[in-house]
Parts: sequence; structure tokens; C-alpha cells
Amino acid sequence: MASLKTVVATASAIMASTAPGHAGPIGSATALKIDFITIDENITLRRMVSRQGNPNGTVLFLHGFPETLGVWTKITETMGAQYEVHAFDWPGYGQSSRPSPERFSYSPRDYAKVLKAYIDRSGIDRSNLVIYASDIGSLPALLLALEEPAVAKKIIVGDFAPFNRPHWMYESLQNLKAEPTATPTRAYMNKTSDEILENVHRRGLAPENQFDLPSEVLSDMKESWMRDGVTTADAFAFYYAHFTRDEDYLEANLSRLKTPIKVIWGEKDIYIKPEMGKEFANRTGSKFAVLKGIGHFPHLQDPARTVDEVRRAFAD
Repeated sequence: MASLKTVVATASAIMASTAPGHAGPIGSATALKIDFITIDENITLRRMVSRQGNPNGTVLFLHGFPETLGVWTKITETMGAQYEVHAFDWPGYGQSSRPSPERFSYSPRDYAKVLKAYIDRSGIDRSNLVIYASDIGSLPALLLALEEPAVAKKIIVGDFAPFNRPHWMYESLQNLKAEPTATPTRAYMNKTSDEILENVHRRGLAPENQFDLPSEVLSDMKESWMRDGVTTADAFAFYYAHFTRDEDYLEANLSRLKTPIKVIWGEKDIYIKPEMGKEFANRTGSKFAVLKGIGHFPHLQDPARTVDEVRRAFAD
């Protein structure tokens, strides 16, 4: 595995590029380690872990498009004094593997298998685990919970598409699902990658609510956009090519979903409307919270709320 070329920001320090398997301490309250973990012959994941003695539980953060594990760094530093915290780059993102789609489909179903393998290989205690999943991370977490209800103490999901409801989805997302629109949409996303990375988190927000990404987080996403001949947009398109199948499977099996769920949604999410989250919460009997003035990326726009949600999940 090539050495890390990215720089990940934290509230108190900066961790410069490191060789796989080694990272320096960050901050006085917690030490973050970035290394790599092998899932199978096709997949190796870059991960970030904060481990402390006698943690109150374990948190696993799952990012969305076009993010990397870097989006969780400040939150991890905040929570690391009390909890064991994990985050990783999905295949096709950050510094994780990017096999050809013939070797790995990038589907939500296969991401669920990666998630299960990560939990197993990391030795995580499922009985006291909270999974916080955003965007593309949410459906894989729920698909895994269908098969293994005891996978976590609680799963928090939000700003994703559990069901095939085109009228509640951004047009370009729907266009990725099938031809003839999928290929040109994917090509356009690759052509406009800089604009996507600069502005995807701002869209739909009033000027007073718009925010900038930390420069190190943006750099990590830009520098890892293309690796091994696969871009982040390619991985996203591969995921969406299987999305309807896996959405339909989830909807057909909702009665099997026994893991406690909390649904949170940005009120101003223009990519996937809050109505999607409301329907999912109603049909699963889950608590549903709409975050006022928040867009598609609550953990970036209001990280303190994310920390509070996770702490509440352990208290529940």
C-alpha cells in the first residue's frame, strides 16, 4: 500500500503524511492512529482509530459521497476521551482499495459485507457499538442489520435513500441509476470534480448557513479523487448502478429490521428530501429528527449535534 499523501486536520494539531500502520499522537485528550486493515484479497481499507482505556462504548462513523474519513477527525478527537472511535474510507474513496468493478461491485450490498468484515477484524464489541452512518453509508449499515440484528446497540442514519422514490431525490442522483443517463452523468461528475468538492456541501443552504470545509479535509478529498484508475465519482456511479435493487430489498424486508434505529435529517437537504427520512422512520417505528437550517451534511455543518446524537444513543 502506498504511503499516505494526505493531510488530516484536527482541532488541536495536524498529522502529516505517514507510512501505513503509523501515525503520531494528536491532541492532549486523545491519540488518533491512521493505518490500513485488510478485508480480503481485493479490499484494504484506510482507517482512523482512537482507542482509550476503559471506553464507555465504541462508535463507528460511516462517511458519504464525496467524503473520506477525514470528515470525522474533529468529532473523533472530541469523543475519543470517552469512547473508542472508528472510521474508514469506503472502497473507492480516500486511500482505500479501488478494484475494478469486475472484481468488486461497489454496491450497497457489497459495502455491507465490507462493513461486517471491518467490525469482525477490528474486534469491535457489538453489544456496545453505535454506528453513525450518513449518505451512502446508511443503506449498507441497514442491509447488514437485516442479516445480523445484533450488529450494534443502535444505528443512526440520515440523508440517504432507503426507498426508490425519484420525486424525493436530486435529479442527477436518480440519473445514475440506469442508462441512458448513467454514463453521461458519471462523465460530467468526473469533469466537474473540483466544483463538486468545493460546493457540494453548500448547495441548498441560505448564505448565512453556508460553510467552508477545513482545508485539510478538502485536500484529502481532492488528492484521493483518482487512484488506480478509479475515481470517487466512478465508485459512486457503480454504487448507484445497484442502488434500486438494494433499496427494493430493504423495503421488502423492513419487518426484519430489529436493530434500534434513529433517523436524523437536514431540513435543507436538496439531494434527498426529508420526506424520505420521515417515511422510513414511520415505517420502522424509529425516532425522527429534522435539523433546522441544516443541509445534507449535518456532521460537517453542526458537528456538536452529531456528538450529542451519539452520546444520546449510548444513554438510551
